[in-house]
Amino acid sequence: MKASAFQTLIIGLLCLAVAGLSSGLYNQYQRVAELQSMNTQYRQTLDTLQRDSSALKDAQEKLQYALKDLKQMVDTGEQQANTLDPMLDQWAQEIQELRDGLAARATQADLTALRARVEHVEQQLLELKTQPSTPPSTSATAKPKKTARPKPAALLPPFSVLSVESRGGERFLAVAPHDSRSLTDVRLLHSGEQFGAWHLKALVPNSAIFAVTAQPDQTVHLP
Repeated sequence: MKASAFQTLIIGLLCLAVAGLSSGLYNQYQRVAELQSMNTQYRQTLDTLQRDSSALKDAQEKLQYALKDLKQMVDTGEQQANTLDPMLDQWAQEIQELRDGLAARATQADLTALRARVEHVEQQLLELKTQPSTPPSTSATAKPKKTARPKPAALLPPFSVLSVESRGGERFLAVAPHDSRSLTDVRLLHSGEQFGAWHLKALVPNSAIFAVTAQPDQTVHLP
């Protein structure tokens, strides 16, 4: 083999080796680039997971604080309920005693009101008997004069109006005798109930309407 042909063969082999080495290096470079890209993605994913973990930890701490506050509120509510239950029972007992006491005094109040009306009627009869008779008119064409009917005077209720209270969506009128100085004398009147001879017909915004036997309806202004 000639020297020139041998040199050409050697150069060809070197070129093939260099080409193969270059191709391998290029493939290795691409592989390294892919690994770096995957490493970057993994780092980003890891950062995202760390942020999510921190947020979850913060949310867990807030939830623990909220649960602690809720437990304190529940404990406080139970303590208040334990304190209020005996007070409510005592108030209910006092109200029932008040109703029983007022019911027992209702008969005496009715008799007092009835006695006052009888005395008033007797006084009117006495005045009619002592009034002189008027002579008949001498003029046939004279017309009788129209006299204005006097407006009946408002009666004084046998109680004092204290306030208007709402219980279960309904309104009640709180009243007490004039000479009362005790909470046990207070009574709550609902529409249709009565205090002595005074029957509560209705509660309007600024007054209460009562029906009184043998008397026109009486209006009592609210405080």
